[in-house]
Amino acid sequence: MTQIIRLNAVFREVFSEPDLVIRPDMTAEDVESWDSFNHINLVVGIEAAFSVAFTTREITGMRTVDDLITVMRDIKGVDISWDGLPEAP
Repeated sequence: MTQIIRLNAVFREVFSEPDLVIRPDMTAEDVESWDSFNHINLVVGIEAAFSVAFTTREITGMRTVDDLITVMRDIKGVDISWDGLPEAP
């Protein structure tokens, strides 16, 4: 499983949406169940799945999924890219 597929799986699990496909410009406004509670669940799920810990500053600076991936790759050292993600249904 690639890192982007793993990240997508965390999103699907947290938001209980088995067909969800993340995209670079995706924000909380794009996912109906992405409220403040599930935002915390998402952060915790990503931290557990990738063995990383985000700072408050990093979290508050993330506006899009691409921002999240940039922090994971450039600051946390996760080898992740958009390659290999399936198209949305």
